[in-house]
Amino acid sequence: MDAIEAIKIRRSIREYKDLPIPKELLEKIVDAGRFAPTARQEEPWEFIVITDSEGLNKIGNITDHGKFISEAYACIAVFCKETKYYLEDGCAATQNLMLAATAFGVGSCWVAGDKKPYCTQINDLLNVPASFRLVSLIALGYPKADDAFGVAHKRTLSEVMHWEKF
Repeated sequence: MDAIEAIKIRRSIREYKDLPIPKELLEKIVDAGRFAPTARQEEPWEFIVITDSEGLNKIGNITDHGKFISEAYACIAVFCKETKYYLEDGCAATQNLMLAATAFGVGSCWVAGDKKPYCTQINDLLNVPASFRLVSLIALGYPKADDAFGVAHKRTLSEVMHWEKF
C-alpha cells in the first residue's frame, strides 16, 4: 500500500479480532515511529509495546476514553523526554505508527496522553521516569469489521485550502 492510500483510508479502529500481531510486525510499526520528523534532531521518544492482557486491562481501565484498549492485541505507549518540542515530535511519531499499522492491515486508535489526569498512573504502571511525558496510547489489533478501513467523509479540498490568504 502506498503512503497516500494509507493516509486516506486510516480510521480509528476500536473493535478487534482475537488474532495475534506478529512480533516482527509490531517492530516494523514502531520502527516507522522512530523515523518521524523531530525538532532539533532531539528524537525525544521512547516506545513501550504492551501485549500482556493484564497490562492492557490496567491501561484500559485507567484511561477515560480508552476502555477498548483492554480488547486490543497490543498498545504502544509513546513517551517523550520533556524537551521544548516533545509534543510535536511525539505526535508526529504517533501518526507514523498509525499509518504504518494501516499499511500492514492493522487497526489503530489514538488515545490521548499529554495533560490527561491519568498520565502519572500510566508512567507508574510502566516504570517510566517522571522526566518523560505520555504523549499517546495507541491501541492495535486486526479490525473486527472487514470494511473497517475506508475513506471517511471529509470537507472538500476547496473548502479547506486557501491561496495566499485565508
